[in-house]
Amino acid sequence: QMDAPGCGRDGLGLLATQEDMSVPQYCDKRSYPLPDVPYHKDLGAEQKALKEKEKGSWKQLSNEEKVALYRLKFNQTFAEMNRPSSEWKTVLGGVFIFFGFTGLIVWWQRVYVFPPKPHTLTDEWKAQQVKRMLDMRVNPIQGFAAKWDYDKNEWKK
Repeated sequence: QMDAPGCGRDGLGLLATQEDMSVPQYCDKRSYPLPDVPYHKDLGAEQKALKEKEKGSWKQLSNEEKVALYRLKFNQTFAEMNRPSSEWKTVLGGVFIFFGFTGLIVWWQRVYVFPPKPHTLTDEWKAQQVKRMLDMRVNPIQGFAAKWDYDKNEWKK
C-alpha cells in the first residue's frame, strides 16, 4: 500500500490525518500574491537568526540572505509562477493515446464485429439503381430525371 501525503501508519493499519481547514493555508497564486501565512512556519536556528538580522538594517544583508528571507515567506517568485509548464505534453500525449486506443477498437469492430457490407452498396448495384430511377422518370420536374437528357442518353450540362 502507498501512503498518501498527510497519512501516517500505526500498528493496526493505515491512519489518515486531516489538515485543519479552519486555519489559513499557504498557496502560491498569481491572483492572490500575498498568502495569509508564510511558506515556512516552523523555523530552524539559522532561520531564526536570519529573522533577527532582518530587523536591523537591510544594507547589512547580503543578496543570499535577502533571497533566503524571501524563501521563508514565499515558495515561488512571480517569474517562477509564470514560467510555462510542460503539462501540455502530458495532456497531448494522453489525447493521442486515447485516439490510438479508440482507433484500435473501431478497427477491431469493423473486422470482427460488424457484418459484411450489404450488396446494395456496391458500384454495380448503384449503377443499376440509377438506371432504374431514370427509366421510371423519378422526379421529372426539378429532381433526378430532370437532369438526364433522354435523347442523348447522358447527363445534361
